[in-house]
Amino acid sequence: MDFSSEISFKTSRSGGKGGQNVNKVETAVEALWPVNATRFFTAEERERILHKLAARINADGYLSVKASDTRSQLENKEIAVRKMHELVRRSLIVPKKRTATKPSAAAREKRLESKKRESQKKEMRRRPGME
Repeated sequence: MDFSSEISFKTSRSGGKGGQNVNKVETAVEALWPVNATRFFTAEERERILHKLAARINADGYLSVKASDTRSQLENKEIAVRKMHELVRRSLIVPKKRTATKPSAAAREKRLESKKRESQKKEMRRRPGME
């Protein structure tokens, strides 16, 4: 699943702490991965990725992940790649099909018993002769 060779990077000046470093050095990194053009996943997996990560995929079909956590461009690249791998890994998980179940006889009985108790409790709160 290591599609790292297909990822391209864009750098920009990062905001936040860093003083003069922030103004001079492009440490913020945006990792871009062409989901449609990947050779590492089957068509079905690509569709799943496109569907699950639609909000993060731009009009050109690139999955975009930004990182500006540290003052090092190299570390930010590594962070962006890690984030991207995690996103893709999570998007490929197929959710289990839910099987409908019915409440057991004991559970139904317990529910009815509880309703009877509540009803009796409220019945006792009424004034006598108000029926």
